[in-house]
Amino acid sequence: MNILLLGAPGSGKGSQAELLLNDYNLIQISTGDLLRQAVSKKTEQGILASGYMNKGELVPDELVLNILSLRLQKPDCKKGVIFDGYPRNVKQAEMLEDILQKEGKKLDIVFNIDLPFDIVLKRLLSRRICSTCGKGYNMISNPPKGNTCEDCGSKIITRDDDKESVIINRLEVYVENTKPLIEHYRNKGILTDIDGNRAVPEIYGELKEILTQKLGLKNQ
Repeated sequence: MNILLLGAPGSGKGSQAELLLNDYNLIQISTGDLLRQAVSKKTEQGILASGYMNKGELVPDELVLNILSLRLQKPDCKKGVIFDGYPRNVKQAEMLEDILQKEGKKLDIVFNIDLPFDIVLKRLLSRRICSTCGKGYNMISNPPKGNTCEDCGSKIITRDDDKESVIINRLEVYVENTKPLIEHYRNKGILTDIDGNRAVPEIYGELKEILTQKLGLKNQ
């Protein structure tokens, strides 16, 4: 089973992915993580990618797909994966489909977690993080008891990418590049819209029900 979670930044994709990973014994694949690992290990692809990353340039789609293809060939991907952060546009989606087809695989289902942008903005502006250990907090749903981290006692800060101007820019990029993916996958008949303006357990309950109905899947 291969799953793609779509949704604007702050729509709750990460929370749902974590639950799916635990219940269905899947592997989460993040192209960002794959690129960093390839660079760290100084693989052939990593050396090429670092040349772009060090200049602050986007890594070409073909190189990203090459790294992704190698990852999909590993045995732990046999039971299925959740794609995180990729594809970001229709061109990348078509390239991913080609790679999966060559591996005898396919994208089985796409969940579009829909959430109004005003709520997304409110959620992201409420996020905080520990400056030392990275523990995450939310001033609305999961606030710290004081001004310091409950785990290590360090200062709680706002991430640079959670500032309002940055968030608005990220949402604009999402509308321009990623939202067309919704219609792309809808036309293929594999997209299901999910109301993201609910509690995490309620949303996850619906995801599990859909996986059972459409794919006949049960918890591993």
